[in-house]
Amino acid sequence: MSAAAVEQPCDGEPERPKRQERKEPESLLDSASWLSEQLPGHRVEIIGGVITVAPSPDGAHGRALTKLMRPLIEAGLDDGESAVIQGVGVWLPGGPSDYAIPDLAVVDADFDKGGARNNCYAPGAFRLVLEVTSGNYQNDLRNKVVAYAAAKIPVYVILDRRHGRVHVLTEPFAGGYDNHQVYAPGHKVTLPESIGAEVTLDVAALVTAGRPSPKPEPSPEPSAEPGTEPSPEPSGS
Repeated sequence: MSAAAVEQPCDGEPERPKRQERKEPESLLDSASWLSEQLPGHRVEIIGGVITVAPSPDGAHGRALTKLMRPLIEAGLDDGESAVIQGVGVWLPGGPSDYAIPDLAVVDADFDKGGARNNCYAPGAFRLVLEVTSGNYQNDLRNKVVAYAAAKIPVYVILDRRHGRVHVLTEPFAGGYDNHQVYAPGHKVTLPESIGAEVTLDVAALVTAGRPSPKPEPSPEPSAEPGTEPSPEPSGS
């Protein structure tokens, strides 16, 4: 048996440690799963055959999401024939591995009866998807509009924190939604009853909840009274 040739380090040069071998992902979905493991707290999605990674949202994002969730639950959409859920994915028809993870969704109560792969479920069980924008707001306002419409999700709601607006999109077709309404603060939005109940959203309350709290102003420095001089510092002995 012949010995394999081994390259020796030059005199005085330390031998480099061998790189730890890891199994390369076999598919786009494997790559997305690997990224999810390496970046805990990040949201990894595949839209249009492209992997997107969003960092953990800020506190104002979570506050706005709670404000959006409350009227859905109070309307009874989390009981009986439907459920209000966060953090589960929906398969998209744009590619064999495409999926998205909406911030919030209203789904049929038995949405998981067919099981899940990669924590994603069939789009036919989704009555509404909702996104609260962060730094990746263009993804929510463009790419996901096409993706969710292609999946025939009947209602897509977007809280656009950057511009202080609420978008309600209905009547999906192949390239987007035929009905796209935009609401500013001062308006109240009644969502389509097709989601299973009558739900009204207060745009001003949502926009306010989505804004970071203002930082407190620093306290002014105390000023000496007129005609007085600060006492000298005692000298060390």
